[in-house]
Amino acid sequence: MTHTVLVTGVSRHIGARVASVLAAAPDISRVIGVDTVPPPSLTRDGGISLGRTEFVRVDLRSPDIAQVIAAADIHTVVHMSLVSAPSKSAGRAVMKEHNVIGTMQLLGACQRSATVRRVVVRSTSAVYGSSPRDPAVFTEDLEPHDGPTHGYAKDAAEVEGYVRGFARRRPDVTVSMLRFANFMGPGVDSPLTRYFTQPVLPTVFGFDPRLQFVHEDDAVEVLRRMATEDHPGTFNVAGAGVLLLSQCARRAGRASLPLFSPAFKALGNAARRLGLVEYSPEQVRLLCHGRAVDTSALEATLGWKPKYTTGTAFDDFLRSRGLHPFGGGRT
Repeated sequence: MTHTVLVTGVSRHIGARVASVLAAAPDISRVIGVDTVPPPSLTRDGGISLGRTEFVRVDLRSPDIAQVIAAADIHTVVHMSLVSAPSKSAGRAVMKEHNVIGTMQLLGACQRSATVRRVVVRSTSAVYGSSPRDPAVFTEDLEPHDGPTHGYAKDAAEVEGYVRGFARRRPDVTVSMLRFANFMGPGVDSPLTRYFTQPVLPTVFGFDPRLQFVHEDDAVEVLRRMATEDHPGTFNVAGAGVLLLSQCARRAGRASLPLFSPAFKALGNAARRLGLVEYSPEQVRLLCHGRAVDTSALEATLGWKPKYTTGTAFDDFLRSRGLHPFGGGRT
């Protein structure tokens, strides 16, 4: 039985890749991609080919998304539109409106729809926060000691609350929530990938956090599976293993500059004001305390494991940027 899929956030890299993969699936009749701006493949910039994806310009904060869902008899919604950092032209308030109010409008439209039967939401492992009191590994049922209080992580935590409410109100809809570790790969442009491309990596003196990544190819495959199969629940998504920040620096061939915490935060504030690198408070905490998640629930549910480990995902990103380790070795 074929059906129609709606993908939000198709102007960004991962969203465009997900729409492209779903558009090539034989059991999907239509893919409708929505965003506030056209995806790169529809502009002069080139980019990922979206295949037979139909693009509709919609701001999720407006009620127009309900008209799109109703008119196209949408069966599956893949919500990829969470923004992880404010743009230079907009600000934090606009980012929060897009993430939280946009999701509320989308879920409201899904709740009123008679055809929606599956909703997949991209979330983030940042909802666990980063704290010195954290467990060694987070499972999906653990509550963070210090939950997020600002930024993207706080938006994601609020979004998850609205998604859980929607799942209670529409038990006939399969709801899958995916808490991704930081994306890594050739096409990923994020505050963390920009951090690793700096000539020198500022670090917090006395801390060497554990980091976890998920390769963009594995992220797209998980989203494809969730969009075409029924797997209700909340799942952590990450490559196997962890890397210490010091190991990442050596793999990247970058020197580290240890700073005491106040100096690191002051540097981050200055860089953010200048629009150089995004040192959000949540990223500062991550670079102090790190974070690791357990992915056994996802692997057991799908009968599948990510192709890339945390280490090989990071290596692929480094190769794409022409970065090489000191001495040509690996740690």
